[in-house]
Amino acid sequence: MPQTVLVVEDEPHIVDSLSFLMKKAGFEVFIARDGDAALRMVKSRPPDLMLLDIMLPRKDGFEVLKSVRSNDAWKDIRVILLTAKGRDVDRLKGMELGADDFVTKPFSTKDVVRLVKQHLGVEEKLA
Repeated sequence: MPQTVLVVEDEPHIVDSLSFLMKKAGFEVFIARDGDAALRMVKSRPPDLMLLDIMLPRKDGFEVLKSVRSNDAWKDIRVILLTAKGRDVDRLKGMELGADDFVTKPFSTKDVVRLVKQHLGVEEKLA
């Protein structure tokens, strides 16, 4: 059974490119476009990893991360924050809330795929 990645992002072109590359890498991909939808999806089917944008409608990524980390049943979900806010204070806040990693936009989607594989323990295949 493939590992699952929940992409929580409200920018359609980022959703499309991350979703495409994650599927191509062999992951099962779910998409949520706001914080409330992300938490509903985590409740119904906890993913192995979340790519979580910080600036989201309804609940921001920090609130979603706080909810995920406060539930023991979800403690093993890896969370990589995606943000246009590259400030150290945002990175620090994310790490203090329990993020596993932090990626600043704009980013290379291939680098994000590599990071996801690293966090999920997936071996890179040599071309």
